Amino acid sequence: MEVDDLDWNRTLREQWEFHWDHQIRARLAGLSDDEYFWSPVPDGWSVRPRGTSTAPVQAGGGEFTIDYAFPTPDPAPFTTIAWRLGHVIVGVLAARNAAYFGTDAASYDTWEYAGCAATALHQLDTQVGTWLAGVRTLTDAELAIPVGSKEPYPEASMADLVLHIHRELIHHLSEVCLLRDLYLHTTNGATR
Repeated sequence: MEVDDLDWNRTLREQWEFHWDHQIRARLAGLSDDEYFWSPVPDGWSVRPRGTSTAPVQAGGGEFTIDYAFPTPDPAPFTTIAWRLGHVIVGVLAARNAAYFGTDAASYDTWEYAGCAATALHQLDTQVGTWLAGVRTLTDAELAIPVGSKEPYPEASMADLVLHIHRELIHHLSEVCLLRDLYLHTTNGATR
């Protein structure tokens, strides 16, 4: 196969699709609310009922908010599965789905964060599905176009953005799986 004959769209999608279909999604099945909110350390950032956070910034448009600070403290606070899923759902996927694939605008400030694991997983499934459906429509020419002012690196191509989003998903959702393992091995009466 010559490079010109390579299906770049399929190659980019498969980087994430394989990981999602064969590793990550099955590992998220059965996520309990206890795991979702669990923090092995005090003062970790999480998703919390509105008005209960002590974080400098509590973003969100619904009954639950996500903890933040600007600038991020050094070292950054530990983050729960709820926080990590909120970040992936909103900052990694929903905002990009809105910017590139015509879904409703999404931001940390306006998002209705999930108050339970099942809702968070539903939001994640929806955003992953939307992202992959959108990426699937991109032609080779569209993958080569710079993303412009929508991103911090405007000269980067759409293919660069797709790779970046997939790295972010693999990174953060692998962290979620590790936290599930830690929860299972450090708490009594593990839920899975």
